[in-house]
Amino acid sequence: MKKFRSMNSNTVLLLITIGLFIIMYAGGCIAYGAKGFTHLQTFLNILITNSGLICVSCGLTVVMLTAGIDISVGSLVAMDCMMLAVGMRNGIGAVEMCAAVLITGIVFGLVQGFLIGYLEIQPFIVTMAGMFFGRGMTAVICTDQVSITQDINAVFYNWANAKIILPFGGYLNNKGKYMAPFIRVEVVIALIVLALIFLMLRYTRFGRALYAIGGSEQSAAMMGLNVKQTKMKAYVLSSVLTSIGGICYCLNTMAGSVQQATGLEMDAISSAVIGGTLLTGGVGNVFGTFIGVLINGTISSIVKTNGKLASSWPNILTAALLFIFIVIQSLFAAMRARKK
Repeated sequence: MKKFRSMNSNTVLLLITIGLFIIMYAGGCIAYGAKGFTHLQTFLNILITNSGLICVSCGLTVVMLTAGIDISVGSLVAMDCMMLAVGMRNGIGAVEMCAAVLITGIVFGLVQGFLIGYLEIQPFIVTMAGMFFGRGMTAVICTDQVSITQDINAVFYNWANAKIILPFGGYLNNKGKYMAPFIRVEVVIALIVLALIFLMLRYTRFGRALYAIGGSEQSAAMMGLNVKQTKMKAYVLSSVLTSIGGICYCLNTMAGSVQQATGLEMDAISSAVIGGTLLTGGVGNVFGTFIGVLINGTISSIVKTNGKLASSWPNILTAALLFIFIVIQSLFAAMRARKK
């Protein structure tokens, strides 16, 4: 009975998130249906635009389950994009550069994970150093914006422009032409990442260890879990997922820039928190994080569709939602503390 109540209180956060997304998206459909908000492609465009953020947010969720944090992900994405753009401009193949980006993510995660897990340095300090390092290395690679065109690398260009047509949800435009809905390669990658991390957290020993450590490090150690190793693996996985997100981000922007992905870490953290992941660790899942990404994407889409609202409104609304969900999380934490 006690286990059911604990599970139920955690599920409430997820249900609130799902309900909020449905209300917001339905509101957008009602207010801007005449501008095409009701078309399936509008929702798919949210997925396309935020495919990189989905991967990065999954990595943040893994780290936050251990009561950690990683604010280096935005600079790592920027470095990944610059590596891809400059590498392919210099004649290196798309596959080779993607492999190099993933290896960079592994090394980046190993260093941060070792410092946090084994040397027990505060995650915020370590990942802040990683943030400065990643942004600095991006400028070292190149200070200019580098675009990836068909002439630079036809393979990567074709990946970015490939359309996966869906056999349903199309509509006739004003000229009577049928517009078939589509997704892109980066959406498929992001959804595969989401499914794999969801299954990993739910059904593997490593996933259960993440929850246990976030709940109580001391109790996890007494259960025989290797806390230091698990923490290091969490940060390695986060950096690898961030590098995958960097590839998706680059497929979407087709460019590398020093200022790219600025603030992406805050978007990822807010998506995880709005999705029900507790900042204190031990509670959360990537499906909720995915809904959190969709909420942020819906806010941006509504503001863009309106056309008259300032571009700062998405940040303002996200901040308000983040504040509300942190308060709700605090209330649930206080209720659990009373029960204990």
